[in-house]
Amino acid sequence: MTRLVIVSNRVPAPAKEGAASAGGLAVALKAALEERGGIWMGWSGKSSENDEPGALALTEEGKITFALTDLTGKDVEEYYYGFANRVLWPICHYRLDLAEYGRKEMAGYFRVNRFFAHRLAPLLRPDDVVWVHDYHLIPLAAELRQMGFKNRIGFFLHIPWPPADVLYTMPVHEEIMHGLAAYDLVGFQTDHDLENFAGCLRREDMGDAIGDGRFTANDKVFKGGAYGISIETAAFAEFAKKAGSHHLVQRARQSIKGRDLIIGVDRLDYSKGITQRLDAFERFVVNNPAHQRNVTYLQITPKSRSEVPEYEQMQRTVAEQAGRVNGALGTVDWVPIRYINRSVSRPVLAGLYRLAKVGLVTPLRDGMNLVAKEYVAAQDPEDPGVLVLSRFAGAARELKRGALLVNPYDIEGTANALARALNMPLEERRERWQRMMDYLLEYDVSRWCDDFLKDLVD
Repeated sequence: MTRLVIVSNRVPAPAKEGAASAGGLAVALKAALEERGGIWMGWSGKSSENDEPGALALTEEGKITFALTDLTGKDVEEYYYGFANRVLWPICHYRLDLAEYGRKEMAGYFRVNRFFAHRLAPLLRPDDVVWVHDYHLIPLAAELRQMGFKNRIGFFLHIPWPPADVLYTMPVHEEIMHGLAAYDLVGFQTDHDLENFAGCLRREDMGDAIGDGRFTANDKVFKGGAYGISIETAAFAEFAKKAGSHHLVQRARQSIKGRDLIIGVDRLDYSKGITQRLDAFERFVVNNPAHQRNVTYLQITPKSRSEVPEYEQMQRTVAEQAGRVNGALGTVDWVPIRYINRSVSRPVLAGLYRLAKVGLVTPLRDGMNLVAKEYVAAQDPEDPGVLVLSRFAGAARELKRGALLVNPYDIEGTANALARALNMPLEERRERWQRMMDYLLEYDVSRWCDDFLKDLVD
């Protein structure tokens, strides 16, 4: 069996005894590597103090070699905080107003991808299968091809892919498109993303779809497909069931004192629609006096990319908004919104999902959103909660038969969905949950991984 080589911007640390369980993606990719043997390469998360990134650090764990490299401070600023997160991220999330172009940052992005290719090259064997992940590393295959590598190389984009009118506002859109065409297989989260990609190829006669999931560009034929990422459904369901005994989950259950719990869990990011969600919850409470003092909304929002000014400003905005709502609606014995601005351990999170009568997942734009899937998997089959889900999350393409789909820009509509969710009869809740759970059990993260690799090597 050929080796698998995975390249991603960040790499999970090798497992340590007593460490918290890893997320589903890391579990699935590690399982694929353990089965085939191989390498997981990426940035260490550290930056060197001088202009040299340092040697590649190799760590063995069973049949897996973890290969980590530092970057220079200049690399981190230009490649990661600059082009990846201040150009590609907002463009792919349809936020043209937040994209800040700079030739220096663009040059840094391509330079670091070239650096990754040169670090990877000595480790590659001719028959290795290479799987590159996410927007940070789009040009990596083109760099490897230029060095003469003929390996099967696949790419999976974890975030949305925009239509041509959005993508083409980026000055280097042609280079990005040619970079994707250098892969043998390009994977997206949904069929909508795949359609957008095909439209980008056609718009300027760069290439076209030629049927059977194949595309042509750069004088070559390659494959594209939709592969919705998922979670380790059965394991997470069992995990959530056991999490109810965790002392912090028990304290949370006691603290809500019989009130209905609505939960939102998001990394602090403008794409997540957190301010619109707070507005919708406020509207729900105002419009439904019977629920006042009988509902608590828990928003867990760890800090994210605080070095980027937009995120620092957003952190202040969300905290101020939560404070305003609590000041306007709260009483001496009821705080409507509990806002937590730090990470919560996975066992506690699983237990909180199971406690919540409503999972409120309303991003303005999201590639998939695994919180939606974790919330569904965590529910008690006998008394499941209701998922209120943005139609602009990739998960809506898969869970639309069970979730209440909302437009996150429609504050009144989302407020009405909250009322419907909290008042939904048990039989309907069970039916909706079962539809979603059946799908998630069949299409779990292992299936996602296997489907992609099968199409890559065929």
